[in-house]
Amino acid sequence: MNSLLRPALVVVACALGLAVAPATGALAHDGKAHAAAAQALLPAVPALTSDNVKQLAGLPETAAISMEFARSGPFAYVSSVDTISVLDLTDPRNPVLRGSLTQALFENESMTYGERIINGKLVRFVIAGVDLTRLATDDVDHVNVDDGPQIAIIDVTDPDKPFTRATTEIGEITSSTHTVQCVSQADCTYAYTAGGRKGFFSILDFTDLDKPKQIGTVFSPAAGPNPVFTSGAGHYWDFDGTLGWHTGSGGAAAFDVSDPVRPTLVNATNAQGIAPGLNDFIQHNSMRPNAAAFKPGAAPSVENGNVLLVAEEDYANDGDEIVCDRAGSFQTWYIPDLNAAAYRSKNPDGKKVGVGTISPLDQTNAPAEFEAGATPPATAFCSAHWFDYHQGGFVAQGWYGAGMRILDVRDAKNIKQIGYDTGLATEVWDA
Repeated sequence: MNSLLRPALVVVACALGLAVAPATGALAHDGKAHAAAAQALLPAVPALTSDNVKQLAGLPETAAISMEFARSGPFAYVSSVDTISVLDLTDPRNPVLRGSLTQALFENESMTYGERIINGKLVRFVIAGVDLTRLATDDVDHVNVDDGPQIAIIDVTDPDKPFTRATTEIGEITSSTHTVQCVSQADCTYAYTAGGRKGFFSILDFTDLDKPKQIGTVFSPAAGPNPVFTSGAGHYWDFDGTLGWHTGSGGAAAFDVSDPVRPTLVNATNAQGIAPGLNDFIQHNSMRPNAAAFKPGAAPSVENGNVLLVAEEDYANDGDEIVCDRAGSFQTWYIPDLNAAAYRSKNPDGKKVGVGTISPLDQTNAPAEFEAGATPPATAFCSAHWFDYHQGGFVAQGWYGAGMRILDVRDAKNIKQIGYDTGLATEVWDA
């Protein structure tokens, strides 16, 4: 067994099963019934794993897409194409499915969580972003069938009875809600959207949870075009306690969000952020570990807070999505400085792409490079997708049909694979 994984690295993966159980409205709000029915209908899925990875538990979900953990309390929330469900992680080795809200929803690819005290009571909620469709059993007055960007606030204060608390009106939000992220989980007063194909993202105001609204838009180079994705689009926000990092077809961009209503650009990826081979569709998501340790000019290291971890997704090029050595990759990027004045002097309106100083260190198409586990084309897509970071210096990266790969990024210039879990009839969208 590889000693690099001791103490145990516990990872939760959202896997999209290719053989799924049908949803039934009768299971809404009844987590135990939902779990029992799904477990009875779904057979065990065979898997190929490294000897240092072991599945601890599993809960069948029909087409689970994203998951988010509560900031406080032992809960996690799973967004599927047919439900939003609450997991009780009091015993993380034996998760229990509590309540579910039945709804047709696509896609809510990265659910976000917020909580705050209202009238002396802790209120928990998640945000469901609508790409194409939303029809909730408890909100039939707000049906969206490809009518445009929209969000719904789902109240999960009672883990056994999640419900739709509010929605925005169709047409109110003017950029993509493919993903929506709270600037701060501490209260989630403000959130940013993925950003649309016109180069800007939306600022959403959740001051009144019963009346969410858009209050502004801001241009971001991360939503700019690249040679493959010529129309361009933003995709995701990650907030590291100091900055907000926006990723998309234009690479990655850092914003000062100390005033979340007026975010300002600080730096971005250089021309390689839109270069073929490094960004053949979008820089999908990112994370900067140990942000508080950042010092300009320090040697690149995740410990120094100057390495941006990036997943590049690529399924825009015909055929590349099933060829691992050409599909999307996991990457490390060096952040030499966060000189906002110098950057804004080159890009005052945020519309220029590729003029920052953040540069690539290493990349890997792990399923092809390390040749282990199940890989496409037998199991469909083979692109990097969502990942998470462990403070020991490890990344759990979802790779669609090529499963979950555990990567060692302690040397940011030399990414290594140290474990994997690959299913033969699943796709790992999120890890």
